[in-house]
Amino acid sequence: MSENTIGSGAGEVRWGIVGAGRIAQRFADSLAHVPGARLAGVWSRREEPARELAGRFGAQACASFDALLDNIDALYIATLQDSHPHYALRAFAAGKPVLCEKPAAVNARALQQMIDAARAAKLLFMEAMKPPFYPLYQRLRAHLEADGIGEIGLVRAGCSIANVPSDHPSFSLEAGGGALLDIGVYEAFLAVDWLGEALDVQTIGRLGDTGVDVFASLNVRHERGIAQLFCGLDLQGRGDALIAGTRGTVTIHENWWNPVRATIAYTDGRKVELEEPFSGGGLNYETAHFCELLRAGAIESPIMSHATSMRMIAIIDAARRDLKLRFPFETD
Repeated sequence: MSENTIGSGAGEVRWGIVGAGRIAQRFADSLAHVPGARLAGVWSRREEPARELAGRFGAQACASFDALLDNIDALYIATLQDSHPHYALRAFAAGKPVLCEKPAAVNARALQQMIDAARAAKLLFMEAMKPPFYPLYQRLRAHLEADGIGEIGLVRAGCSIANVPSDHPSFSLEAGGGALLDIGVYEAFLAVDWLGEALDVQTIGRLGDTGVDVFASLNVRHERGIAQLFCGLDLQGRGDALIAGTRGTVTIHENWWNPVRATIAYTDGRKVELEEPFSGGGLNYETAHFCELLRAGAIESPIMSHATSMRMIAIIDAARRDLKLRFPFETD
């Protein structure tokens, strides 16, 4: 680790970003709102966008990925999802902790390799699933602990975006695209977070001209209930979520994965409105959590655990099997 004693409760966290696309820019913008953290370096196979991104924040545009790793305390992976394991494994080999954009990997096998490598190296590794770190989501959790809606048995969530450009990586079979991995993984998180591990997944959907899933509808039986989920790239669908219990319901209003407002309706007629605006673009909350874990010497988040990530990708794997969707780079 660096000389500023990260892992001993002190020191600035110097971040590096691999990738220079939209999510990399959002991360860099959000990082400015994280105390004790700064962007130190950027590397991308696209040299000019990397230079521009680094220049905006006074960071170094590195000449290679290895050069990036030499000058940082933590790595954020913001490349296309098919390359996530490649960069994560190299980072772990270099002794660097990793915050990896969702989905951390396109299948459970690749994700398990990443987890195993991080644990073997005793390094922090977390999938960047942002919703549980938002102020609204945390306030909702606290409210339900004090005034619950009974036994929760249903999660219903979905989002479909009709105007995704045809040249977007989501439509690339070679890059591991598709609605399930790009959008459905959010819904999988919500279901796992409230209902536990998935026991059975039933999926119907459509594949588009490029071979990726452009719409999928999932019914999932979990340890503690049922989830009804959908995701799509060619229809316009709402982005709210419903959590139903024996004593009431929670509606997280759209867009639920950037949560600001929730309505809790109890069977006794009471209604509670929660509202918590977020700041800094939203990615700052997960990043601040990661920095706190890093300073504490942790290798896993208690909120976004390795087990949660594995449970999420297991749902997506099962759904892709139902749709007979396989990526060219996947091996048996």
